[in-house]
Amino acid sequence: MLPSLNNLRVLGVLLLLSVLAACAAPAAPLRPTPPPAPAPSDGRASVPTNNLTDGCVRDFDPAVDYFPAKLTLDYATGWQISYHNHYKLLTVTQPWLGADTQFEYVLVQCGTPVPDGYPAAQVIEVPARSIIAMSTTHLPHLITLGVLDRLVGVDTAAFINAPEVRERVAAGAVAEIGSGATVNVERVLELEPALVMTFGSGDAQFDSHPALLAAGVPVAINAEFLEPSPLGQAEWLKFTAAFFNHEAAAQQHFAALASEYTTLREQVATALASGAERPTVLVGAPYQGTWFVAGGKSHIAQLIADAGGQYVWADVDKMGAEPISFEVVLERASAADFWINTSTWTSRAEALAEDERFSNFTALAQQRIYNNNARVNEQGGNDYFERGLANPQLLLADLVAIFHPALLPDHSLVYYQQLP
Repeated sequence: MLPSLNNLRVLGVLLLLSVLAACAAPAAPLRPTPPPAPAPSDGRASVPTNNLTDGCVRDFDPAVDYFPAKLTLDYATGWQISYHNHYKLLTVTQPWLGADTQFEYVLVQCGTPVPDGYPAAQVIEVPARSIIAMSTTHLPHLITLGVLDRLVGVDTAAFINAPEVRERVAAGAVAEIGSGATVNVERVLELEPALVMTFGSGDAQFDSHPALLAAGVPVAINAEFLEPSPLGQAEWLKFTAAFFNHEAAAQQHFAALASEYTTLREQVATALASGAERPTVLVGAPYQGTWFVAGGKSHIAQLIADAGGQYVWADVDKMGAEPISFEVVLERASAADFWINTSTWTSRAEALAEDERFSNFTALAQQRIYNNNARVNEQGGNDYFERGLANPQLLLADLVAIFHPALLPDHSLVYYQQLP
């Protein structure tokens, strides 16, 4: 479901990235804002002071702004939103790498009319009464916003980490509908979701949205994984919030995590300016003999830089994954000071069993190899691909503690573990 862990791999090892970190447990769901006051007894429409997060408008007045709480974007580059009293216009400007199309959504407040003038846009009523989430990265949004009870479906439950979601699946409250071109459209129609949130690759073999749209199902493309910055990716919480009218909660939650991130980034910058050195960092592991290396414009490259590291492929002028042979990696990156995000390995012995040439890697020999699989449940669900990617301030704290332990002497790794 960053599609999910398995889907993440399908979309490319582009996301060899990011990780939750911090000593504290993930934040509790924010309390939904209350609905606006009912209309006065004289029949005039009241002016809402909060967005309506449950139910529909009564006594529609076209002059009333039904969204007093509005979203503003500071880091995300892949979508835009504008407000028009009783509806929102949301545009996904880059649904997948190399896309030459955009997706428009008219989010109409329930109880108000559908506006004219958007013939190519998909009309979706808000607040959404139910949702199917096709990526594990969408799940923390629902939990944070306090709308997990509206989740009725996922692509597959196999790689979900969140206990509260797994409980709903086990109880039969959440169905599995499959993924990609094999998505079970009939099951989706039975569930009658108000919204399916998915992702796109531009390849019909892997995408589910064409079949769902053809069946008349409301679908929103979430392209958070294409953001070049960790905060940009996390800001897609606001994208999800727009469909539930939870703008106020999303703004508050994101502002807090962004402040934590920038404060720590500035602390690292100060240390570097005072003479601390940037260690070199290798990311990833080969898949069937080939390394898929995230480019220097990827958000993992940005995360490493903000944590005070020097990504060995920082000069690759792209965001997506670049296939590179083992021999090239050995020549260029085997001397890296640190090695992170190493597939499913839990020990250096597993790496050496896979390929004895790993003995030539300095980070492995000196036990400076860290994997982002410290929070994996018994089914294989890795919380790195759920709460981790949604909380880059925690990812940054883990990496700072790894690269510059003197800056965070009391920090305990949460999503990374040092391989013995």
